[in-house]
Amino acid sequence: MKRREFITLVGGAAAWPLAVRAQQPAMLTIGVLTGSTVDSQLAQLAGFREGLKESGFVEGQDVAIEYRSAEGQTDRLPALAAELVRRPVNVLVTMGGTASALAAKPATSTVPIVFVTGADPVELGLVVSLNRPGGNVTGVSFLVNKLVAKRLGLLSELVPSAATLGMLVDPNNPNAEADTRDAQAAADALGRKLLVINAGTKSEIDTAYATLVQQRVSALFVSAHANFNNWRPHLVALAVRHAVAASYSVREYVTLGGLTSYGPSTVDVHRQAGVYAGRILKGAKPADLPVLQPTKFELVINLKTAKALGLVVPNSMQLLADEVIE
Repeated sequence: MKRREFITLVGGAAAWPLAVRAQQPAMLTIGVLTGSTVDSQLAQLAGFREGLKESGFVEGQDVAIEYRSAEGQTDRLPALAAELVRRPVNVLVTMGGTASALAAKPATSTVPIVFVTGADPVELGLVVSLNRPGGNVTGVSFLVNKLVAKRLGLLSELVPSAATLGMLVDPNNPNAEADTRDAQAAADALGRKLLVINAGTKSEIDTAYATLVQQRVSALFVSAHANFNNWRPHLVALAVRHAVAASYSVREYVTLGGLTSYGPSTVDVHRQAGVYAGRILKGAKPADLPVLQPTKFELVINLKTAKALGLVVPNSMQLLADEVIE
């Protein structure tokens, strides 16, 4: 073999693996859009990755995830959704509040969307029906706004002396009007008065608690909303400081010192979203994937907080609780 031919052969062999790598398809990409702060959703994101893993995808190995957070500023969501669509992503997942899903839907009619919402996606116009979503959108609805009556009932049982129940509502929440209407109906059925206080910022929450103290309201229903989740430590600290018995939508408040929560496991809900995102990456169509709903709801009670408030938690309620923190 001539020297020139040898050099040409070696050079071609060395270049061949690079050519093969260049022809390999780019890694699949998931866009995650959230209205909440990332810090407030670490457990939920872990649940989402677990769901992806169940479907055969590991972040950084089989799939890349592009995160975009509005950090509580929901007016930024439409621009962030459009940015992810332009990237482009193979699946767009929304979490951290209903506003994220509402911002994603008009951003694209072709990129598959998997939402996580606590509201009714049919009422919101996200899907045509739960069983047959249609179009490019499906997801998980954990229906926290449908648990208003149950939560108020539990709160009134914990604080039987409270003639008036307070309700903290973020007026920016798309579900605020429906939640308030359901809460009023539940309070009427319980024979209790309902004091609704709107608060869309941390300073307004401070003012809300001042109003509760002034009106001598000792029991508070904190409605489910992404912004409230962003301010969990602040909300719990205010309840403790002013000796207010508060009911929350998710257990994370109770582990911080809140009195009680009732609702689905948000970690498991996000795991389900991860499973759906993985199935879509494998070729499933959103229109063929029914909207999932939780089948298990968790009652969590903090006995230490109850004792500090001078409340006696009935044994029957403790037996019903999925978790009792002492």
